[in-house]
Amino acid sequence: QLQLVESGGGLVQPGGSLRLSCAASGFTLDYYAIGWFRQAPGKEREGVSCISSSGGTTNNADSVKGRFTISRDNAKNTVYLQMNSLKPEDTGVYYCAAIRGRCLSGVYDYWGQGTQVTVSS
Repeated sequence: QLQLVESGGGLVQPGGSLRLSCAASGFTLDYYAIGWFRQAPGKEREGVSCISSSGGTTNNADSVKGRFTISRDNAKNTVYLQMNSLKPEDTGVYYCAAIRGRCLSGVYDYWGQGTQVTVSS
């Protein structure tokens, strides 16, 4: 009943854009920081971006700074990841996760199933 569901992934050419969505059901995201993570085949999962519960603070991996923007709409119980200027190295499965605390405070409580992003010519 407590679910996070990612959507918006797909195949895009280098330089293109995608917007990922992370929608919660069964609970409200109002008091959760939300992180986006990604995992490429054969690689460890890495943090991409995170937003505080209020939306007032964000954290971004150096590899995506200036290209990715995380945002949230608590009224819609949804968090977004706008990805611009995509590169092949951005390819991977993208997951959203919720933590009832700060972005870097510990283990995330809820995880989505992931959505595939493929950047290729």
